[in-house]
Amino acid sequence: MPLRIKLPAKERIIVNGAVIENAGDATTIVLHNRADVLRRKEVMSEAEASSPARRVYYALQCAYMFDEERPRYAQHARQFLHQYLEAAPSAGELAEKIEGLIAEGKLYNALRATQSLIEHEDERLQAIGIKPDQPSDAAEDAAEEGRGSGQ
Repeated sequence: MPLRIKLPAKERIIVNGAVIENAGDATTIVLHNRADVLRRKEVMSEAEASSPARRVYYALQCAYMFDEERPRYAQHARQFLHQYLEAAPSAGELAEKIEGLIAEGKLYNALRATQSLIEHEDERLQAIGIKPDQPSDAAEDAAEEGRGSGQ
């Protein structure tokens, strides 16, 4: 089933690691085969990966987008996930779910599940009186939209 993406003027998406920007008026793009797609609001910059849970997200994002480096980034994500779990054992179920999705190769789903880990981290930080980083668009929106390209 094709993936239909509405792309407003000046909006960017990433398809298989390539950044695509709509330089004209709003348009719709149809992808007829499987592709790794992230919309702008799902993309986290390296600078935004400023906390343990966000580092998990960023590493998974890189694993998802860069096929040739996938094993290395997936390993980084697992390491960051284990570090987070050491600091916050209450995230055990979340970590287990994310770890399972990584093992199954469902990286987009793991990326989405990591949103709950970011929320968990924010709640823990607030509980001890630390204001968490402002959530990125990815943290706010990725869980609201389905992937659409079938992974």
